[in-house]
Order: sequence, then structure tokens, then C-alpha cells
Amino acid sequence: MLVVTAVAVVAVVVLGIVQATRPVGRSAAPVAASTAPSAVPSRSPSPSPSPSLSPQGGSWAYQLQDYPRGRLDQLAAGPAGLVVIDLARDADTGYFSAAEIDRVRANGKRVLAYFEIGSIEDFRPEYPVLRRDAADLIANEWADWPGEYFVRYWDQRWWDRVVRPRVDQALRAGFDGVYLDTPLAYEEIDLAAAQGRDRDALARAMAGLITRISRYAKDRSPDFLIVPQNSPELRHQPGYTAAIDGIAMEELFFQATDQRCTEDYCAENLAETRALRDAGKFVLSVDYATRPADVRAACARYRAENFTGTVTVVDLDRTAPPCP
Repeated sequence: MLVVTAVAVVAVVVLGIVQATRPVGRSAAPVAASTAPSAVPSRSPSPSPSPSLSPQGGSWAYQLQDYPRGRLDQLAAGPAGLVVIDLARDADTGYFSAAEIDRVRANGKRVLAYFEIGSIEDFRPEYPVLRRDAADLIANEWADWPGEYFVRYWDQRWWDRVVRPRVDQALRAGFDGVYLDTPLAYEEIDLAAAQGRDRDALARAMAGLITRISRYAKDRSPDFLIVPQNSPELRHQPGYTAAIDGIAMEELFFQATDQRCTEDYCAENLAETRALRDAGKFVLSVDYATRPADVRAACARYRAENFTGTVTVVDLDRTAPPCP
């Protein structure tokens, strides 16, 4: 989802943090329908040493839109060791260039490319092409996000037309990894659009897609980071945990906005996230709060859990200050 939501969690291996959400209007340059992706050159090494990720007190940045003057200078100069930005600059203005990503990485930061793998927004450049040539890939609209549609992500054409070209673009631009939103499509897609699959089969298919992304990207760049957002319970699917480097989690402690997360699923998500942390995966946690007391409370939880966290706004249109 591109218009306003995000997430993250932290860990023990590598980074800094920002927050994630579905922003309002982030873009991606058009992708040719079913042509094979162009060759992806090997990534050059990071211009400066990679930051180590402290289990406690680390910070990350999550901004998907409204970059000042359309540039990444503010994120490059900020305190976060890990930055999550959209693969594209904004809706319909093209992709970030390798030179732009290198300037952020030159400050010792890692940069992850955000995009969705289980849904597509109607402002994405691939959308009209899919509507015209492969409309059957597009399933039900997401009621919470008008203009965003779940997709039949298990279909080979989704890989060929959308997912693989996006991974290729992230590799070409020199990103350190990908930040994969909407794995939760397996829970939200209308079963009437699932072509006979039940939720268990849909979960296996989503885990399989993420595993395929990991294998494809790491074959080309072994240190490339794979970070899905939400749905930590996918760790129970064969091969999933080994395929990812970290997990990003939204609203573990505060839901948008300034609402403590007290439902049963909040505790379930936290338990699954802890299990991934204990398996050696870093956790990027993002909560949505603005009241100072709530921000402090969320930050205290990150420290207690050894998560890397950020507290921000759901529009993901600004950089949040690091935890005090």
C-alpha cells in the first residue's frame, strides 16, 4: 500500500531505522509488461563501512513521500543508520538513481527499497498495464485503502510483470535490500478471488513468493537484505525464516494514532516477532503516536525488547526524531 502505512522492527545484525506505512502517492516508474528484465550489474561495495546495529537504542527512518525538494539529503544527514524509502521517488516521477542512493549510503547508512508484493495501487505505473493486459491478476479492492487492490500474487505473471522488475530495479539502483509490504494479502484477499485456495494455501503461496524474492536477489547480491513487513506468523511456513534477514512490524504497541495496542492479535504479533528475534532476525518496529508520553512509552518498549524502533505518523511523509 503506498499511500499511508508502514512498519518496522529491529535486531542484531546490521542497520538503523525509519518508519513505514502506506503513503499517499508514491510512485514507481512504468515497467514493461512481460519483457525479461535487463541485466542487473553487480552492486559496488558500500562507499563506507556498514553500520553495526545495536540491539538497543538503534534508530531507523521510514519515509515514503514528500522528500524535501524531492531529494534524500535530509535522510542522508539524519541520525538513522537504516533508511526505508519508496523504490520510486513519487507517483509517476521515476525511480531514484544509483547516484542518489550512493549519496545516502556514503554516510554509512543502509537503504531499503519499499514496495508491495500482495497488492497494487491504482496510481502505480504497472496498474493500467495490468488492467489492460492481465486484468484477472487484480482481485478485490482493499476496503481500508480505496484505490488499492489485492492481487493473485501466486500467478507467474505477477512475478514476471511486477515483482521481478521491481527487485531488478532495486539491485540496479544500489539499494541494500528490499522492504516488502502487504504479505498480509494472504489474510485479506477475498476467498472468492483465490481460485479455490484456502487461507493455509494462501499463506504457503505468500511465503513461497518471499522465499523466491530472497533466492533471486541473493543469487545476484549475497548481502542483499530481505525484510517483509508484518505477518510474522509466516515464520511457520517451510523455508520462510531462513529466507529473511529481518522483520518489520507496525503497531505492536501503538495503533494510529496514540491508541495502545491491546487486542489479542497485538500479543500474538509480539510473540511471533520475539520468536523471529530469537532466531537471529533483526526487528524494525514502527508505531504511530504523537503524544510525548506515548512516544516515550513506545521507545521504552523497543529498548526492553531489543527492537530497533521508530514512532511516527501514518502518512510517512516526514522523518521522525530518534527515540530519546
